[in-house]
Amino acid sequence: MLISNLETAPGHRITAHLGIVQGSTVRAKHAGKDILAGLKNIVGGELKAYTDLMQEARAEAVERMTAEARAIGANAVLNVRFVTTSITMGAAEILAYGSAVTVEAAA
Repeated sequence: MLISNLETAPGHRITAHLGIVQGSTVRAKHAGKDILAGLKNIVGGELKAYTDLMQEARAEAVERMTAEARAIGANAVLNVRFVTTSITMGAAEILAYGSAVTVEAAA
């Protein structure tokens, strides 16, 4: 499955637009890690637990979006975007969405 944030797929021709597809997940870290991240926030630096949280969430959201695209017959998702929303302290939703299309190699 071709996944791209571009509106087109270089070297390919769009043969059908099947609609918008999406995938989302809500993730939270263990309370102990949340406390450690809070302490790190005081002294500064990267909050590694949250970096990992967001990376895992993006990967899962893309996988769910891709599964939805496959289910409707797409072989590519173009113009992919991400939205992040804070749900509660230490938990966030990641939404990945894009245009499900079928593409073929350009002649």
